[in-house]
Amino acid sequence: MDSMMMGMMSKGMMPMAGMENMDMAVMQACMDACSACEQACTVCSAQQMDGSMMSCAAMCMNCADMCNTMMRAMMRPMGMDMASMMAMLDACMAMCKTCMDECMKHAEMSDVCRMCAQACQACMDACMAMKNSMSAMA
Repeated sequence: MDSMMMGMMSKGMMPMAGMENMDMAVMQACMDACSACEQACTVCSAQQMDGSMMSCAAMCMNCADMCNTMMRAMMRPMGMDMASMMAMLDACMAMCKTCMDECMKHAEMSDVCRMCAQACQACMDACMAMKNSMSAMA
């Protein structure tokens, strides 16, 4: 469904108020990175439920929720508002940074935490690219 929606938007069938010139490839990359980060954080939180790293597990669950929310918001092009999307991208990057920092504390002893930290970094990079693309439109 994501690719179908992106295809329709790129053909102009679903205009976004004030965002007609959005780079759909950048948006798709950001949605994909948010989805990957959500999945990595979910796996990481499940691996940490033994009680030894509950702070990491909670951080990962929060990050997964934030990434999911960011991705779902981008899938509603008619409801996009430049200022609110920029704020959401900032919040998503902040949550990913906090989660990445927490997971990096355990990265040497946990491949899952290392994978999660890498997914968080990729998500931050994609969100920044999305912000840059949106800023260029303004």
